[in-house]
Amino acid sequence: MKRLKKSFSDEAHESVSLDRENNPISNMVSEARWGLNPMKFMGFVFICLMVLTVIFSASVLLGDLPSDSSLRILAEARLFDVIPPNATVSEDGSHRPVTVQKHKLLGGLLPSGFDERSCLSRHGSVLYHKELRQRPSSYLISRLRNYEALHKRCGPHTELYNRSVELIKSGQYRGSADCNYLVWISYSGLGNRILTLASAFLYALLTNRVLLVDPGVNMPDLFCEPFPDVSWLLPPDFPIISKFSTFDQKSPHCYGYMVKNDIVGNSSGSIVPPFIYLHLAHDYDDQDKLFFCDEDQSFIQKIPWLVMRTDNYFVPFLFLIPSFERELNNLFPEKETIFHFLSRYLFHPTNSVWGLVMRYYQAYLAQADEKLGIQIRVFDTGVGPFKYFLDQIFACTTKENLLPRINRGEPIVNPSGKQKTIAVLITSLSPGYFEEFRNMYWEHPTVTGEIVGVYQPSQEKHQQTEKLMHDRKALAEMYLLSLTDKLVTSAWSTFGYVAHGLGGLKPWILYKPENKTAHNPPCVRAASLEPCFHAPPYYDCKKKTGTDTSKIVSHVRHCEDVSWGLKLFDQNGEL
Repeated sequence: MKRLKKSFSDEAHESVSLDRENNPISNMVSEARWGLNPMKFMGFVFICLMVLTVIFSASVLLGDLPSDSSLRILAEARLFDVIPPNATVSEDGSHRPVTVQKHKLLGGLLPSGFDERSCLSRHGSVLYHKELRQRPSSYLISRLRNYEALHKRCGPHTELYNRSVELIKSGQYRGSADCNYLVWISYSGLGNRILTLASAFLYALLTNRVLLVDPGVNMPDLFCEPFPDVSWLLPPDFPIISKFSTFDQKSPHCYGYMVKNDIVGNSSGSIVPPFIYLHLAHDYDDQDKLFFCDEDQSFIQKIPWLVMRTDNYFVPFLFLIPSFERELNNLFPEKETIFHFLSRYLFHPTNSVWGLVMRYYQAYLAQADEKLGIQIRVFDTGVGPFKYFLDQIFACTTKENLLPRINRGEPIVNPSGKQKTIAVLITSLSPGYFEEFRNMYWEHPTVTGEIVGVYQPSQEKHQQTEKLMHDRKALAEMYLLSLTDKLVTSAWSTFGYVAHGLGGLKPWILYKPENKTAHNPPCVRAASLEPCFHAPPYYDCKKKTGTDTSKIVSHVRHCEDVSWGLKLFDQNGEL
């Protein structure tokens, strides 16, 4: 072989008349020409074919080598190694990454200029998610770019931020703040944190405030920075960050407490402190709820620093504050796209979380013809699975034709043609529901011949709020559910709200069982993408009297799963 290689590389320097003894190829040609030594002739043909194959392959590769930018695009697409739902598939079965490049900024919703490798989910999610249900309004895009400029100008460690922090340290404020802020306290479970952070951001957008996020235990490990060039995380040296855990309704800085004790009011001589605490959690009282009244908002907006704790998605009630209504209508012409847009704008999982999403999706979901998500949250005490709830889930999925029925009388069903595959993704703290579904579709064929695979990413047994790996898995599962084609969620569950909101999916909602009895009907199709505000005020600020606040405007009505909650709907209840 060494001599063979030398004869090709050095042929320009060799004599045309080669010595037959030292040139085996020439010998083969000569012998083959006169019909001598057929075995050597076959060897010669084989070697020639090999050489021709190498030359042809090299010419194709060198002739069709893509440009640097094309290589980069292909490398990025290969990084995820998954066919997106909206990809263009060529005849050879490969997908084209053009869709990724075209839509990676989500129609202008996302800002440009980020280092894509530092947060792969920001632009890589377009490979997995379906396209946005609606395009964001040009006004929303413009306001987001303006907000990003404000955040860059006033964000942590800027000169204006440092100057504003001095107001808190001094305890004095004379109406001269350059920037106003809203500080969100990390509180409650992950689903609640995501919903309330979206609510806080929208309020900051409406009131021209800079949103700063209390890192809590692990927020930086879950989410990438959403704003260019500056962090949204509250610095650890913030003067009152150590006091967050002590803030409650009895704190002297609590707005409700101040109103109750006539410490602040709306008169011109009222005290305007440098910061106040807003208690908007589920146990807030009538004075705390005055936050949602226009008259109180006019005073609150004078205060440079607001510190908020909440476990409620309070966006629906912002539409009942007259001074915000026009701006909200301009931002979101389609009312029920609010959380969908805000979640896709704000919440980009870190690479560690996104790796969980990618690996699981590719391993178990990517090749299925159809993907169904089932999110199970049981509020009853005890060890599951509970048969009454299992029966309710089976009833919902079969009645709504989300899953095929099984054939218990036959060991196998052989339908004609290619068999459809359905991947069922179950998320639950308990493994029992997954095991029942898996066994049912393993032990029995389906009546119509579909092949059903059932998967559950984690089995944590019980909720472990703010434990890092638990939260990483929870966030990954919310995203995985959002990538399914159809989704079943549990009533009252903020985990389910986040999943269907991210995916732009209208789920089938399992009614909450009562008295350990399956609800009949088992589920209802959601009429709106929006999450539910579980604990809204029942107070008419204009009339200063109690009222059913679902009757004030047509697009704020009661939720499908929480009869007293409030939810945003489009005028006709459909997108």
